[in-house]
Amino acid sequence: MRKLILCCVVLSLAVLAAGTALAAGYPSRPFECIAPAGPGGGWDTTMRMVTKVLTEKKFVTTPMPVMNKPGGGGGVALSYLQKKKGDGYTLAVYSPPLLLIHQTGQTPLSYKNVTPVAMLINDFGAFGVPKSSKYKSVKEVMEAIKRDPKSVKIGGTSSMGSMDHIQFLVAAKAAGVKDLKGIQYISFQGGEGLAALMGAHIDLLSTGMAELVGPMQAGDIRVLAVTAPKRIASGPMMTVPTLKDSGIDAEFINWRGIFGAPDMPKEALNYVEGALAKMVKTPEWKEICSRNGWTQVFMNSSEFSKFLDRTNSQYKALLTEIGMYKGQ
Repeated sequence: MRKLILCCVVLSLAVLAAGTALAAGYPSRPFECIAPAGPGGGWDTTMRMVTKVLTEKKFVTTPMPVMNKPGGGGGVALSYLQKKKGDGYTLAVYSPPLLLIHQTGQTPLSYKNVTPVAMLINDFGAFGVPKSSKYKSVKEVMEAIKRDPKSVKIGGTSSMGSMDHIQFLVAAKAAGVKDLKGIQYISFQGGEGLAALMGAHIDLLSTGMAELVGPMQAGDIRVLAVTAPKRIASGPMMTVPTLKDSGIDAEFINWRGIFGAPDMPKEALNYVEGALAKMVKTPEWKEICSRNGWTQVFMNSSEFSKFLDRTNSQYKALLTEIGMYKGQ
């Protein structure tokens, strides 16, 4: 019995010593920072801006190179993170698709298979139409869909059941559309959706605000509404009405946050969470958010985890309604 007790004490001391060593010497090597999509998109831009401020302000004292791991709506990177279980040097940025790709059955993995570190920003969706479109408001689009769901072709740059599709369904449901399943949604890759919109091959493109700024300013398209809870405070989109301005009581938040590998060590989590908490207070980060039209919304790991639980339930209810929920 004494030997057993002694072994347990030695083991406990060893675990404590390992944790103390990690805390004392952390970080001691470069991080691996993952953008789960190709260069230039929201995930890539967010991660590159985060690592830039963290390292330039020396809130993180080791290099933070960004790696792109596109595929599967974020599923390829999510699968990769499972190989890093228990690692304190692997970080990734994610947004609603982290929840949606599990709920639509694209992967058995979910947000439960990573470590939430902090929410950083809210971005929003937007609905654009060709410059020659007969639709002058998003409410006119919804009225046409009510009369005939197949009469309006909706495009998006995410798959069915993912973000661009869901944000339009949220608006349609709030507008009183009953046949959500009947809405014609066409999924495009990358810039194909914008090209289809400008060529009037689709009637409306549901996507992120940033993707529509350039063509809107060039006069190639018109943006009918944004999914923000209130008007965008500055930048080109400040002239665009919200869904609520348009008489539709709905909003859709494209939250973005930083995640660690599964079972990220507590000491590493505390360090990165603390560094991010310092970063969001800097003028450099505030200027980046203003330039990109991002709303700053910081949540620590605990708050972020609770938010994800609530949001996951909301997405599940909507996907169940349209018959697309396949989660476990």
